[in-house]
Amino acid sequence: MDSAFWDDADRLLVRYGGGFTPRVIERAAGVYVYDRQGRAILDFTSGQMSAILGHAHPDIVATVSSAVASLDHLFSGMLSAPVLELARRLTATLPESLAKMLLLTTGAEANEAAIKMAKLATGRFEIVSFDRSWHGMTQGAAAATFSAGRRGYGPPMPGNLALPAPNAYRSPFRSSDGSHDWEAELDYGFALVDRQSAGSLAACLIEPILSSGGIIDLPPGYLRRLKEMCDERGMLLILDEAQTALGRTGLMYAFERDGVAPDILTLSKTLGAGLPVAAVVTTAEIEQVCHDRDFLFYTTHVSDPLAAAVALTVLDVIDRESLPQRAATLGGLLAERLLALREEFEVVGDVRGRGLLQGVELVEDKKSKAPADALGKAVTSACLERGLHMNIVQLPGMGGIFRIAPPLTISEDELHAGVDILEASIKAVHLRRF
Repeated sequence: MDSAFWDDADRLLVRYGGGFTPRVIERAAGVYVYDRQGRAILDFTSGQMSAILGHAHPDIVATVSSAVASLDHLFSGMLSAPVLELARRLTATLPESLAKMLLLTTGAEANEAAIKMAKLATGRFEIVSFDRSWHGMTQGAAAATFSAGRRGYGPPMPGNLALPAPNAYRSPFRSSDGSHDWEAELDYGFALVDRQSAGSLAACLIEPILSSGGIIDLPPGYLRRLKEMCDERGMLLILDEAQTALGRTGLMYAFERDGVAPDILTLSKTLGAGLPVAAVVTTAEIEQVCHDRDFLFYTTHVSDPLAAAVALTVLDVIDRESLPQRAATLGGLLAERLLALREEFEVVGDVRGRGLLQGVELVEDKKSKAPADALGKAVTSACLERGLHMNIVQLPGMGGIFRIAPPLTISEDELHAGVDILEASIKAVHLRRF
């Protein structure tokens, strides 16, 4: 039966990047997805890094059922109470300056809107983002994405400039003691940006932790200095917290660690807990300038009440179950287990991240740090055979990097079970190689 399914998939579906996991998924519940044979697979990616409450959370099920039956979609010029209540609730979790919300559906859409707002508010057009960035597949977001997908589509939107991502494990910028010199790297990066700029720097769009870029966590102090450099140039700082917001890193928002508020914040994945919900939040001043200059982002699903109802439920569950604190606690246990793997295996080169968003970089050996693409694929397959779904990022010049981002509702036993499978898979693949 499965062979016929995959034959039909090959015949009927457009392939959109990479291959499909070789299991036909029938249902999902909690921290597990189940294939057609009824086999449970522990989900260490929260779906597409989104399902922070796990799958089929009863509160989300109840909210969606109620909203679909009563108030799910409206003409985009109509407004409903859930949208206004979400704006009130969401902005209350943020610094006072972030006071205005635009409710959308996807992360790319949110970044697209943020880019347009930044350009309109500043009267400039250049957008700076990291050289390992991923901000979406729509035109403006894709132009600000440097990690993949740039070749073969003609010219990207003009005015997009790259800043070196502060990868402490692989950066060539080193202090005399061998530590990562991120200050020199940032200075060098902006010196290049200044030389390339046509004098129209509008904004810097970044993630506090680059996820698709290989779980690159900004060093403490980096974000504050970056904001200062943006201010010096009259640029806005846009933070894309699609994967890091709403408790994932052990704080409600990743930027809280550095005490730096962005000018524009984009939210998506975690805000919908697996459903298509996104938002842009900005200052009253920026919103006013954009409005005065006829800001237009009139989409089919802007301000949909269903999206608002889901996001409100997500905020309720996060608050009731203290999920940021839970992610911080479980993240400490996860880091301890992963660091032990680094000590045990020569092929585990680096462990990094925060809370329940952590990465494990596989290499051929610790001394050379040579990328180990084949090893990563083999370990991924071995994990799946043992009942664990893992996602590995493989970018040019970097080793295979596992992104570990289970639902924040995962139990301690389930977390340990997942790492046990990862350990057993690395050991089995490693033994086969030697």
